[in-house]
Amino acid sequence: MGSEEGRIIKPPMEDVTKGKVFKPDTRFCYKEWFTATVVAIFVWMLTVGVLILGAWIYMMDQDAPWSTFFTIFFDVLPILSFWYALSLVVWWLPAMIGIPLYIRSIEYSVISKSGMVMPEIYVKKGLINVTRKHVPFRTITNISSRAGPIDRLFGIGTVEIQTAGYSGGAGGQTGPEEKLEGITFYEEVRDFILQELRKFRDPYVTGTEVVLPREEPVPRLSDSLDDEMLITLREIRDVLERIENKLD
Repeated sequence: MGSEEGRIIKPPMEDVTKGKVFKPDTRFCYKEWFTATVVAIFVWMLTVGVLILGAWIYMMDQDAPWSTFFTIFFDVLPILSFWYALSLVVWWLPAMIGIPLYIRSIEYSVISKSGMVMPEIYVKKGLINVTRKHVPFRTITNISSRAGPIDRLFGIGTVEIQTAGYSGGAGGQTGPEEKLEGITFYEEVRDFILQELRKFRDPYVTGTEVVLPREEPVPRLSDSLDDEMLITLREIRDVLERIENKLD
């Protein structure tokens, strides 16, 4: 753990610690383009494979010569190619245009405990339906970084944030509640969030361990309805406990 806490935070983290907005790296767009192209090629190969299989089955069923197989294949292939190219115009081309627009709309922010507001992770996504999500640090149970083979190819990764409601599978929801995707300094972001979380409760863990909840004073924030509700509920609990003690 000492090496984790002693890591040098790279320059991009300076903006993160101040709560400023940062965006996914351009390489995230390249990764999504690459993935969409690989999917298009795979579907095309699968389609040609189905054609080959169909022509072979027909040839075997009719006990026809191999010339029949090649005749069917080369007769159907141009038609199949035309319709597949048309389908690419319908889904692949819009995807290639929409991917950079969508990624450009993504905004992340990680506000530290010394900030002016409740420490939280802020994520904005969407072009048509724009979502803005605030994940307070005090609700986080697990945090991890992930970089798959394609991510490593482009030098990017993801920070996954999990809260108590999601990690417990409440309401049928599993997996991370929020993800900071396509960033090059994802390990530094993870380490920074961990350092801030240790200010809330120590020790804090990563991976699949769940931190046991610990009741802590809730700060009064005029713009936070959730915190006001928690404070009110605790006050009601205290009143009920005093009444119960008097009755006893």
